[in-house]
Amino acid sequence: MNPYRDLPAERFWRKAVAGVPPFALDPGPRDAFRIARTDRVATAGSCFAQRVSQALARGGFRYHVTEEAPEGMAEAEATSRQYGTFSARYGNLYGPRQFVQLFDRAFGAFDPQLKAWQREDGRFVDPFRPTIEPDGFADEAAVLAAREHHLARVRDLFESLDVLVVTLGLTEGWRCRADGAALSLAPGVAGGRFDPAEVAFVNATTSEVIGDLSGFLDRLWSVNGRARVIVTVSPVPLIATYLDQHVLVSNAQSKAVLRAAAGEICERGDPRLVYFPSYEIITSQTHGGRYYGEDQRSIAEAGVAHVMRSFMKSFSPGPDSPPAAPPAHTSEAEFAGTAGIVCDEETIERSLV
Repeated sequence: MNPYRDLPAERFWRKAVAGVPPFALDPGPRDAFRIARTDRVATAGSCFAQRVSQALARGGFRYHVTEEAPEGMAEAEATSRQYGTFSARYGNLYGPRQFVQLFDRAFGAFDPQLKAWQREDGRFVDPFRPTIEPDGFADEAAVLAAREHHLARVRDLFESLDVLVVTLGLTEGWRCRADGAALSLAPGVAGGRFDPAEVAFVNATTSEVIGDLSGFLDRLWSVNGRARVIVTVSPVPLIATYLDQHVLVSNAQSKAVLRAAAGEICERGDPRLVYFPSYEIITSQTHGGRYYGEDQRSIAEAGVAHVMRSFMKSFSPGPDSPPAAPPAHTSEAEFAGTAGIVCDEETIERSLV
C-alpha cells in the first residue's frame, strides 16, 4: 500500500543523484516530443540561449535563422553585428514581458513611444536591442528603418519555426512609464539618459511571469499552431541587482521565480510545451561548482556539454536518423567563437569603468 514502492529509480535522490557519477546525471524529460533533423529550431532569450544554439548547430540540427547577414558581409563583421547570434537580431530577451512585446511589435499590436537612444558619441541605438550595432546608427530615421526590417524577419520567424527554445534569464528590468515598454538595459548603460521620471525599475513576480509567458505562447500559437516550445531557465547568475540587497540573494529570488513560473506553465499538459532542466544540471551541487568559470558566472564548456548530452537524449530523433547537412549560415565557423557570447547585462559593468 506504500505509494512510493513501485516508482522508477529517477524519482529517488539516492538512486538518481547520489547514486550516479556527476557527469551521468540526466534529469531531462523522457516523454517529450522529438525534434527531427529537418525541423526548423529557433532560439531566443538570455545569454545562455546562445550556447544552446551553438550546440544545436554542432549536433546537426537545423538552426533556423530568418535575419541573415547581407550577402558579401565579412564573417567578423556579421558576428559583431549579431547576425546568427539568435534566430533574428533581437538581442537578449531576458524576461517574458520582452517576448510578449516583441511579438506585439512585430505584428503591429504595440508601437512604443520610445524610438531611439542617443549615445555619448552622438550615434543612435535601438533601445530594444541596444548592442546589435557596435557603431550605432547615424540618426533616428536609420534606427526605425532597421527596426522595420528586423520586425518583418521576426514575423517570418514566428510563423515558420517548428521548435522554439526559450531561455528565461532574470526578473529584474526597466520599463517606460509612458506605455510600459520593456527594456533589456536601463537607459544610460548603452545609450540614452537615465531619468527616473521616464523609466521605472521592476522585479517581476511569479504571477506576472506566468501571465507574460502564457500570453506569449498564446500569441505564438495563434499564428503557428504547430509550433513546439522548450522552456528552460538560464543558469547564468545576475551580473548586478538594483534591489537593496546582496546580489546573491537577488539571484536566488530571480531564478526561483522563473523556475516556479516555468514549472507551473509546463505542467498544464499541453503536448507542444515542455520544460528542460538546463538550470538544474549546471547548478547541481554534485558538480562542486566545476561547471562555472573563475568568475563564478560564465558557464564552462564541460557544463554546456553536459546540458546538451541530456538535451540530445531527450529530444533527438534517435540513432537511426542521420544528421542533416546544416545550412550555410549554421557552419561550424560561425559558431566557433564561444568567447563571443553576447550578454547585454555585461554592458552594465563596462559602463561603470
